[in-house]
Amino acid sequence: MEFSILNLLFVLLAAWGAGILASRIGYPSVLGELLVGIILGPPLLGWLEGSEALAVLAEVGILLMMVYIGMEIDPKELGRASKAGFLAAIGGFITPFVGAYLVVVWAGGTTMAGIFVGIAAGVTSLATKSRILVDLKLLDTRIAHVMMAGALIADTLSLVMFAGVIGVAEAAELDAVGLVWVAGKAVLFFGVAALLGIKVFPVVGRWLGQVKSLQRTALFTLVLVISLLYAEMAELAGMHGILGAFLAGLFLRENVFGRTRSHELMGLVRDASLGFLAPIFFVTAGFAVSLDVFSTDLGLLIAVVGVATVGKIVGTALFYLPTGYGWREGLTIGAGMNGRGAVEIIVAQIGLSMGLISPTIFSILVFMAIFTTATVPLFLKWGTDWLQRRGELIRSDEEREGVVIVGAGPTARAVGRLLARSQPVWMVDRNKERCAFAEADGLQVVNGNALDEQVLSDAQAAKAKRLLAFTANAEVNALVAQVARTVYYVPEVHLVNLGDDEGHSALTQYLHATTLFGRSLDLASWDFRISHEDVERSRLLIEEKVSAQVLFDALQREEASLPLGVERQGAYLPFFADLDLEVQDRVVLLRAASQTGRKDVFDRLVETCPVLDLERATSLDAFFGMTAGLLAPRLDMAVDHLANKFQSREAVRTSVLFPGMAIPHVRLEGEGKFEMMIVRCREGIAFPDDPEHVHMLFILVGSDDMRNRHLRTLSAIAQVVQRPDFERDWLLAPDADALRELVLSAERRRLPETAPPPPPPFARQEG
Repeated sequence: MEFSILNLLFVLLAAWGAGILASRIGYPSVLGELLVGIILGPPLLGWLEGSEALAVLAEVGILLMMVYIGMEIDPKELGRASKAGFLAAIGGFITPFVGAYLVVVWAGGTTMAGIFVGIAAGVTSLATKSRILVDLKLLDTRIAHVMMAGALIADTLSLVMFAGVIGVAEAAELDAVGLVWVAGKAVLFFGVAALLGIKVFPVVGRWLGQVKSLQRTALFTLVLVISLLYAEMAELAGMHGILGAFLAGLFLRENVFGRTRSHELMGLVRDASLGFLAPIFFVTAGFAVSLDVFSTDLGLLIAVVGVATVGKIVGTALFYLPTGYGWREGLTIGAGMNGRGAVEIIVAQIGLSMGLISPTIFSILVFMAIFTTATVPLFLKWGTDWLQRRGELIRSDEEREGVVIVGAGPTARAVGRLLARSQPVWMVDRNKERCAFAEADGLQVVNGNALDEQVLSDAQAAKAKRLLAFTANAEVNALVAQVARTVYYVPEVHLVNLGDDEGHSALTQYLHATTLFGRSLDLASWDFRISHEDVERSRLLIEEKVSAQVLFDALQREEASLPLGVERQGAYLPFFADLDLEVQDRVVLLRAASQTGRKDVFDRLVETCPVLDLERATSLDAFFGMTAGLLAPRLDMAVDHLANKFQSREAVRTSVLFPGMAIPHVRLEGEGKFEMMIVRCREGIAFPDDPEHVHMLFILVGSDDMRNRHLRTLSAIAQVVQRPDFERDWLLAPDADALRELVLSAERRRLPETAPPPPPPFARQEG
């Protein structure tokens, strides 16, 4: 077998250039590869030519491509495919199949040729639709979901029928005994393939997962071995190897190697097939096309393409009617599913190589793929514009309902209980105890890792309108949000901001998510308050239109407040950054409870303030820089500006009250601002004109309107530190948490709290 490296180079270059050009203008690369094979190959210019070596590479290419297609299809998605997707797939397959079969037989073709043309006419291209749906910004519509489900079912059905046809053709007999033998071999093949894939592969995968030294290259080799084994099994059963390769891909998914490794292996298979071998197949498939069909069989070409197109569109629309979504939506889906692609060309090429169809029929099938694929963007755009004008283009968020809340802590459960008043709510958490609390609250719960796609699926993420990422781990929240967006297409994703404003902002922008509650939240403090029933519930009636962020900021100026959600015309919404509050909306609030004699404002200030525990001695300027760095984000001001205020205040008068203790404090511009920070420095901080280093510091920062709180805080600090052994316990405390507890547990007079603060000017308190 002669092998020409130069010829292979030219074929790959042609495929690469044509594929890029086709992708640039919005078509799948396979279309460009077919056309360049026709134009530069024997059918037209003759610059490229086929060879036995290229045929071998092309054969391997289609096997690997079918493995990749199988890995892309989740068998569970086929089982979960909607009624609409199933009806669209059946109608879009049966009608063009019957029509194309009758046309070919009527034109004098054989029964087998008619069946092959019918299968090719019934195929729909998943890859073609994916790209076009993205370009037309339709991925979040109902028609997109129906088309994708329909494409999965139609392609799988086509391959199964193709396997049966090949089995009958290989048997060369059509008597009862021959048919039983063919059917028996097929059943045996599918049985063995399913047994290995469902029972054996996961066990082997778990064992391999424990072998840490196993490299990706070795696993890729294993994938190739399994794929070739399945392909050979299919051949022995009298079917073509592409069906075996397809089944191997179906079974070699995440339940075998795990999500991360499976995605890596899928990428390798994709690169080896679509990047190298499959383009050879499609270019050389173009070599076998005859342009004479336009002069000798133009009528048959027009008839096949016409029947395939009309049959796909009309058949889909007719079978779609029982869904109740309307014939216009059915026509649009049929037009979108009209494109053919890789599977059709593979079926046609195999039929030609086996002598089951003539070169003329093969050429007609290739041109049918080209013409029908070319019409999809135009037809789909016309159809969706038509639906849009009539108000019938349904986005997924209009059909979805319910909320998935990841994390079942006290605050998350409080939000879940509120939202559950008007919609289904599912909670996901790895902690069994938190799940038990959520179930006791009457919420639907899934105990498991939310990063596991199956866990989110069990929590009905595929049907949910919103997902709230509510864990105390920002990285987990980000990963869950990404899965919700990319796998389940959840329309609204809201993340808790745990304090990293810059990182959180970049993350929400990247994921097209929003911030739950509008601003950063001390989740641990609110979990503590709610679990200890240290909260009071109230409602604000909105009397002027205002953004959620403005309301959240206004609430924080007076005391700790948490807007759980919004009641709007009987429905309950989560409170998030991009929400625009409307007149007559009711915001459900949690406020820190008034507990005279047990806790007061100073206690809650200590519970939530930063505590800085320094080991080494530090200069005053460096210390003020660290202090400003922690407090400035909480006050929404520049770090340098706050540090300068501390230094200027200290230059006027020292903040050292007595040896070893200081209370640096500054006044700020604006309203409603007040923060405290507790600091210990074991080796001490040197203050000017004070011979003894300071080990105990309470930092106070507030605006003029918070003067009363400032004075009460000073009074409380004075009572806390007056105990004779307080300084000793302060220096002996093991860590920052112990320092906080030392201040909280000190005996002092708890002052009665004032009445709840007045509501913002654009709202009215309802109690």
